[in-house]
Amino acid sequence: MSVLPTILWLLAAAVLMPLAVFCTECLLSLPRRSKRARQAPAKRPRIAVVIPAHDEEQIIGQTVACVVGQLAPDDQLLVVADNCTDSTARVAAAAGAVVIERHDADRRGKGYALDFGISWLRRHPPQVVVFLDADCRVEEGCIESLAETVAESGRPAQAVYLLAPPAQPSVRDQLSALAFLVKNLVRPLGLRRLGGPCVLTGTGMAFPWQVIADAPLASGNIVEDMQLGVDLAIAGYPAILADAATVRGQLPQGAQIAATQRRRWEHGHLQTLLTQAPRLLGQALLQRRWDLLAMAMDLAVPPLALLVMLWALITAAAAAAWWLAGIGGPLLAMLGGGLLLLLAVVAAWARFGRGIMPARALLAVPLYVIWKLPLYAAFLFHREKAWVRTRRQEG
Repeated sequence: MSVLPTILWLLAAAVLMPLAVFCTECLLSLPRRSKRARQAPAKRPRIAVVIPAHDEEQIIGQTVACVVGQLAPDDQLLVVADNCTDSTARVAAAAGAVVIERHDADRRGKGYALDFGISWLRRHPPQVVVFLDADCRVEEGCIESLAETVAESGRPAQAVYLLAPPAQPSVRDQLSALAFLVKNLVRPLGLRRLGGPCVLTGTGMAFPWQVIADAPLASGNIVEDMQLGVDLAIAGYPAILADAATVRGQLPQGAQIAATQRRRWEHGHLQTLLTQAPRLLGQALLQRRWDLLAMAMDLAVPPLALLVMLWALITAAAAAAWWLAGIGGPLLAMLGGGLLLLLAVVAAWARFGRGIMPARALLAVPLYVIWKLPLYAAFLFHREKAWVRTRRQEG
């Protein structure tokens, strides 16, 4: 029995440490940002927007039209029609993009398409490269804001990437949108106020040309954006959050499509957590860099549903230990952590998420966590390893 308290405290610490990071980031994001006058660069950098697209004929025209209006005459808009079997190339060209086609059945994935686009841009290199997904919409001034952030900092910049619920959302859709908002806006904003970098989120990413030109893009990694952000941070180019730039997408309709997308995202996230957080920690010690330590701590936070799941599991074990053996310390620590987690989530919703869902939807969080159980079980026994494009609608 003397070993039991030690085991319980170790388990509690394994959950409470990432929980404390999560709550700190959320609470630091709450104060409203004081607006400062942004000084535009003396000369606007030349921008190239690269959009990888695989069988996106239904939406690529709208995406290209949205971007064209934000570009200057010297800028470039490049669509990489990657292994397409439809009219993506023709539609994108008609909307005003330069289109190049790539056909390689063995090397499939977004990373390969981006690398193909960068190779084409070497003919006339820009100063700033922006990566956008084919199914996203950029808000007014997004491209300009990203380019200015890159020009001012000399570092990669990440726009705020948000997903809207479907037209007739279920409570699960609303909770998914809130979790995405917490991950891509709330936590990065709090981390930035600590002086830390942000994780790249796949779309709305901007880079100095000299940084991205030789970056390791060509891979089939299912979360190539997160891996790229880690690699560049270690190399001395941590990404910065450009919170004045916003890119919006749409949560997929249909339970099966949503589950497929979530499976790819969260399995990739967990794989990156397990492999790259220790790597970042080692490099932080080796290079004596606070920003890498902050990034390692941020990356070590599991997805919110999994964090709640782990908290509930360890709290139940601590409660059993208190009931059977009178060991109360770990239970008190877990209950305190749970209250802090609840406060952070409710505060984040109140500050940023009121437009996404009503307060009563928060009561469905336990059901949302249960819905995620098979997804995390699959990570242990049938892990997603290959990049798969998410279908737009159920057939």
